Amino acid sequence: MAIQQKTLLHGGPGGPFESMAVYDPDAGSQPGLLLFPNFMGTKEWDFDKAEVLAMLGYKVLVVDYYGQGKRATDMESAGQLMQELVADRAVMRDRLLGALEELKKLPGVDANRLGAIGFCLGGKCVLDLARAGADIKGGVVFHGVYDAPPFPNAAITAKLLVCHGWNDPLCPPEAMNALARELTDGGVDWQLIAYGHTGHAFTADNMPMDDAKTFGFQPDTNRRSWQAMKDFFSEIL
Repeated sequence: MAIQQKTLLHGGPGGPFESMAVYDPDAGSQPGLLLFPNFMGTKEWDFDKAEVLAMLGYKVLVVDYYGQGKRATDMESAGQLMQELVADRAVMRDRLLGALEELKKLPGVDANRLGAIGFCLGGKCVLDLARAGADIKGGVVFHGVYDAPPFPNAAITAKLLVCHGWNDPLCPPEAMNALARELTDGGVDWQLIAYGHTGHAFTADNMPMDDAKTFGFQPDTNRRSWQAMKDFFSEIL
């Protein structure tokens, strides 16, 4: 198995964008996955995750949702880029749908077996992609952000798995419950796993957990949620 990384320049609202395709070109037809990074945008951490997914049998597109040359250098610059992105959820939606079309173009991607995963802001991307009625079989959210866009959802056909840190200050119980109501009212096949002693960014192995356990890496939750993702996609893809 020879996993390759190929930079993919593509268009879209506010583009161009510079995403990264990660897959085994000799593997033949495989399911395709979008990987939406956290609010820092695309980086080596995401490419490494994509390589792991490629070794599991997926063709992966690490999505640049900010735009070519727009890269965060610290928390402040990431916050500014994020606010620009989420200020217009319709434009954000169209960028996500455009990324899905790029995934479908990758050699060997089975367009009938598509999914998405996302971390932090990337989790919101997974949810908004599903809310747009995208033709993905399923999506997995890791420590995401749950607020709905200010317009009605399309019919959601994707199955959803939400992996949530119970202590996450960005998504308190009322936000989690609001998402559950939204998905239930929409007739969505959804699962939510809430992990104790876990906060936001529990997959970020370069970010030590704070003393209050509200932010940072939680190795048990990281391992358990990744296994939950693998089981989820094994079932639906």
